[in-house]
Amino acid sequence: MGKSIVRKLIESHRVEGQWNPGSEIAIRIDQTLTQDATGTMTYLQFEAMGLPGLATELSVSYIDHNMIQIGFENADDHKYLRSIAAKCGIVLSRAGNGICHQAHLERFGKPGKTLLGADSHTPTGGGIGMLAIGAGGLDVAMAMGGAPFYLTCPTVVKIELTGRLKPWVSAKDVILEVLRQFGTKGNVNVVFEYAGKGALTLTVPERATIANMGAECGVTTSVFPSDEHTKAFLEAQGRGQDWTEIAADPDAEYDKTMTIRLADLVPLAATPHSPGNIATVESLLGIAVDQVCIGSCANSSYQDLVTVAKILKGNVAAPNVSLIVAPGSRQVLQAIAREGYLDDLIAAGARVDECACGFCIGNSRAPSSKGVSLRTSNRNFEGRSGTKDAQVYLVSRETAAAAAIAGRISDPRTLPMKYPHVRMPKQFATDDRMFIFPKDIPDPANVKICRGPNIGALPTNDPFPATVKGVVSIKVGDKITTDHIIPAGARMKHRSNIPKYSEFVFETMDAGFAARAAQARDSGKHNVIVGGAGYGEGSSREHAAICPTFLGVKVVLAKSFQRIHTDNLINFGILPLVFKSEKDYDRIAQGDELEIPDAARALKEGKSLLVKNLSQNATIEVKHGLTDRQKEILLAGGALLLRKQKAGKSAGISCFEI
Repeated sequence: MGKSIVRKLIESHRVEGQWNPGSEIAIRIDQTLTQDATGTMTYLQFEAMGLPGLATELSVSYIDHNMIQIGFENADDHKYLRSIAAKCGIVLSRAGNGICHQAHLERFGKPGKTLLGADSHTPTGGGIGMLAIGAGGLDVAMAMGGAPFYLTCPTVVKIELTGRLKPWVSAKDVILEVLRQFGTKGNVNVVFEYAGKGALTLTVPERATIANMGAECGVTTSVFPSDEHTKAFLEAQGRGQDWTEIAADPDAEYDKTMTIRLADLVPLAATPHSPGNIATVESLLGIAVDQVCIGSCANSSYQDLVTVAKILKGNVAAPNVSLIVAPGSRQVLQAIAREGYLDDLIAAGARVDECACGFCIGNSRAPSSKGVSLRTSNRNFEGRSGTKDAQVYLVSRETAAAAAIAGRISDPRTLPMKYPHVRMPKQFATDDRMFIFPKDIPDPANVKICRGPNIGALPTNDPFPATVKGVVSIKVGDKITTDHIIPAGARMKHRSNIPKYSEFVFETMDAGFAARAAQARDSGKHNVIVGGAGYGEGSSREHAAICPTFLGVKVVLAKSFQRIHTDNLINFGILPLVFKSEKDYDRIAQGDELEIPDAARALKEGKSLLVKNLSQNATIEVKHGLTDRQKEILLAGGALLLRKQKAGKSAGISCFEI
């Protein structure tokens, strides 16, 4: 049988293991990216490893998340990122240059390359034929130093696109249909590979939108072919030499195939509070809208914003609507300004944000209390917008524009105009002066790394305990996201200060958790978190593991986990355990005293683990899927501690020692 694109990309980069879905495999990483919300911790960890320099072809540090500079914290962290990039040979994308995924697609993405990013939406690169995977910052730091990236050899699902999209239906509706069919959980260690004649009708920005939101399904990544559309996009960026054709073999083998008839799709929306709550726009007609936000790494390309500008031209946002537009990159902003489309947006009442993540991560443009916000972004978790009781809907650019005009959810197909098809430019005006390249640094060895007071004392950790003796410090339900665990938005300015940021763990669910967990830790007890299905959905932010580690959490026991968060837990010495029977979830209550006898020995020797609920006199069977490599990391107390042990240093030192 022939090979899929996914298999070709993995096998061309394989350094350990064999193609055997379900088994562990390791691949070589060509490129890495970080953004400022994850980058500070990534580079602190890179420093801690004491490596002489980069081993990747390219590593880029983007400043695109925490742009609001109220207080010194964000500006200080940006200064740190600029100095560490200059010293270590990392390309820096300055604040205002654009969202990492949009800018990387434009300027650095190469078909056939591997990209590991400290952001869960790194799979955006799959729209250009890359194997682009989101991961925690520590995994990215290790890849920068030359370590391979370990993953479970995936199950490959072929998504066959047939036909062509009808007017007023776009790529966002395609991925919302995929979410409707696959949901947001149960897709761990899966890769989506898009194929078919329908895929050939989609531009690179449209493919990138689809690949971007595959992350909401929980898949490892999504991949499109690299074809004539890809070539045209790269040539328009002045990078035609970076194009390589990538296609599946005609007789390629897949684990599963599903077909989507593009012509059958209608405008869709993800309703509060999950990207998986899919409804037709037609079923939501008439809901009053308070805010419309257009942008984010899912829909902020030239094609997206020109489409919106053409729809809005001659109209003005309804009096009840606050209209926000955020271009995805400086290149996009300059292009729509030169061609007059920015003026059309402003004339329609748009408030134009800088080229950044902004509203998507809740650090600006929070809706009013109980406000209805239609957004072209990729997540609508409860409270993520910055307003806990806001009702956030995820929609296409067309549906967003229609709602801005009408002041209520409207079907864009009823607009009294011809659909504005947008022709992709044959040549973009490129300007890389907002990137700082290693060649621009005259004397990197003498660069002084700047660490402001926002970079706090980094936590220590110990090897995994012989026996876990602790308390259930919190019990939560299904679909707990990393935003639930550690809030984004305004709180994220503390991302470089783990002791401070840890004060807000589970803040939106239980404001007393952090103090309660710290008290248990200080009294010598281990903290245990009990969760439901899909625990750890969402962001790659490893703070959702580091901060619980700081608070003394040793075990998370859940019905199921999402991939990136599982890796992050292991990397920081927290054991992820799964109930053998989901019914046992009901046999544990918050506050129960638990014990896992001989936990370390059982892990090391491959024996089964039992959780004793001392409060309810019950024994619960649990399981884990840890490989021998992951067990070694966990038992050492985390990946950096293990690295230091192997380097002959004491296991008792800080795993973040600088």
